[in-house]
Amino acid sequence: MNQVFVNEAFTKAIDDYLKNADNVQGIIYNSFLVVVVRMLVCIYSELDIVNPLVIGDEELLYKNLTKFGYSRDSLNIFFSNLQLYYDISQKNQQNSQKEKNPYFEFVQKDLIDMFIVKKVNFYLTEEEVKTFYDLLYTPFSKNPLRVSYNFLMCTINNTDVMEIDNYFKIQMRDNIKVIKPQEKHYLNVKAYEILNYSMDDLNKMDSNELERVNHQVYDYFKIRENAINKEYLLEKAIEAIEREKNKVTSGNGYVDILLVMSVICTIIMVVGILTFVVL
Repeated sequence: MNQVFVNEAFTKAIDDYLKNADNVQGIIYNSFLVVVVRMLVCIYSELDIVNPLVIGDEELLYKNLTKFGYSRDSLNIFFSNLQLYYDISQKNQQNSQKEKNPYFEFVQKDLIDMFIVKKVNFYLTEEEVKTFYDLLYTPFSKNPLRVSYNFLMCTINNTDVMEIDNYFKIQMRDNIKVIKPQEKHYLNVKAYEILNYSMDDLNKMDSNELERVNHQVYDYFKIRENAINKEYLLEKAIEAIEREKNKVTSGNGYVDILLVMSVICTIIMVVGILTFVVL
């Protein structure tokens, strides 16, 4: 791969990942740079990571890696840390005196932060958590290459072999998605009365139960819930019902005629009696 994509370290990571995908037990597929790509694939998807490279669109990669809420500035720091890790690692391969490489931990913490952002803002399956955790360089990884490399790097850096393990577990514990209770949304009280719901009944319901009753109300009045003016339409429907109730009518046309005639006859009789008395 001749063209650099994002930076030299990320280009090599993707290149090695694609070339060694058929050898999952191989050293290169389990090397740090490739494992970084594998962690990104776990958080996002292979298409999110590889497709921007294939079409040569760095901006698309940035959009994909920030889609769960991870900031662009943090992403720039991640890519910078990855390049710095690679630069020091290259020098250490050539020199007997090993230089400390704190970016080994920084890059993993960046990835854990990405993972936590997805956890807080979206949904993580138990399988995703297990896969991501095992890809980290901890003493508990199922892969012996990652376990041994963690010990090696912590020895060079003079850091705790549990550093990444502890960071992951603390972040998982302290960052819990808080689901705020949905506020209750009441409709016109008269609409509930028409469907024989009292306010006492409604106040005892949670927001989901009340929402179901609201669905029944709109369905009863044949109002589409996706209508922008649905509450206005509900008000008008209630007014129409009340006007109908206020009419002097039995609901039967023939009976209504008899009622009107009886009223007329009564008026005539009263007028007649009054006329007779006066005369």
